[in-house]
Amino acid sequence: MTEPRRNELGQPIGEPVPDWTARPRPPRTRIEGRHAAIEPIDPARHAAELFEANAADREGHMWTYMGYGPFASLPDYRRWMESACLGEDPLFHAIRDQASGRAAGVASYLRIDPPVGVIEVGHIALAPSLQKTAAATEAMFLMMARVFDELGYRRYEWKCDALNAPSRRAAERLGFTYEGIFRQATIYKGRNRDTAWYAVIDKDWPALKRAYERWLAPDNFDAEGRQRVALGALTAAALQKK
Repeated sequence: MTEPRRNELGQPIGEPVPDWTARPRPPRTRIEGRHAAIEPIDPARHAAELFEANAADREGHMWTYMGYGPFASLPDYRRWMESACLGEDPLFHAIRDQASGRAAGVASYLRIDPPVGVIEVGHIALAPSLQKTAAATEAMFLMMARVFDELGYRRYEWKCDALNAPSRRAAERLGFTYEGIFRQATIYKGRNRDTAWYAVIDKDWPALKRAYERWLAPDNFDAEGRQRVALGALTAAALQKK
């Protein structure tokens, strides 16, 4: 670790951020990928497709660590969407599976802080048909690429209940670095949540982007669609080499 800069009093201080300006807010525009498309959420277009896809999760596992859900009916789901998903922060998106042409997931940008270039991804709810697919991974890549390449943010955060093992594994696979636990961070559904923090910063992004592009390349999949090299191996190697 290099020695920190010091001021005229000899106190350690952070590195300068020259010519920094506030970053734009994420636009409400579609992001197109080969496997997935990211669309600003629209209850009229997405509610029915998402509710139908989510219904395959008959036991409601996808809602255990969410502050809402499961939803008993399409009208209930649409009312929630209309009340919670149409603001500027969180900025909700539907994830459309290009193979089926149907929306099968939700994710949002939230805690958007343009003056310091920090943004979080969250409210990730993937229906069973989208889970563990190239489309799901590409959706996360497309949202991250918008943050760093298009908008020029410095930090992209992922937070989850510390007990949510699948979310924590996903964050690590996607190249987020674990930063610690905020104990008793909040209460939801009448229970405590210790929050696990992860992040990608702009210095990580070039190497992680190459890892994603290598994983998403057609030659990384065999004729049955099975990956040849795991994304987690590629992102771990990328972070070691940066």
